[in-house]
Order: sequence, then C-alpha cells, then structure tokens
Amino acid sequence: MEIVLTFSLLFTVYATIVDPKKGFLEGMGPLLTGLVVGANVMAGGPFSGASMNPARSFGPALVSGDWTDHWVYWVGPLIGGGLAGYIYENFFIVRSHVQLSGEEVF
Repeated sequence: MEIVLTFSLLFTVYATIVDPKKGFLEGMGPLLTGLVVGANVMAGGPFSGASMNPARSFGPALVSGDWTDHWVYWVGPLIGGGLAGYIYENFFIVRSHVQLSGEEVF
C-alpha cells in the first residue's frame, strides 16, 4: 500500500510541478498534489496510516518506542518514489535540450 500511495504522490508532483512542458496544468501543481495527498490518506489511512514519507513515520515510532513492522514505512516510500521518478523520467518527460559534444564546450 505504501508503494502505491507514494508512487501516486510522486508521479503527480512530476506531472504537475517538475515537467517543464506541463501544458494546461501550469500553476495547478500544489492544488493537485494536495488533492492526491488527501485521496491517499482516505484510501490508505485505514490500512497502513498512509505515511508516504519515512520521516513522518520515524517520529511517532521514536516517541512511542513501537518499531513493529517499521521497515514498511521506509521500504515502501523508497520503492514507490523511485519507481515514479524512473517511469516519468524515462517514459513521459521530454527534454528539449541537446547535449553538447566535447569540442563545442570550449
């Protein structure tokens, strides 16, 4: 669940904020990201707490001393975020710059 929640959050950030050619979504990134966070909390809250961030889970675990299945809150977001970045960078984002050869740099 944490993988899917973090994937959807990071994919939304890539599509609405990071992508230089976002089209009609220009300026709507924070609103859409907030809506996805809200939807993720409603969908994943009852199952895993919908952390989507290892730091958000670390504080309560440290204070309560309860580290039961805490690895899920680190592995899930790291895999989900990595997958979202990899998929968006390699399949959706279009970079418009052309890499210079070594001779043109100097």
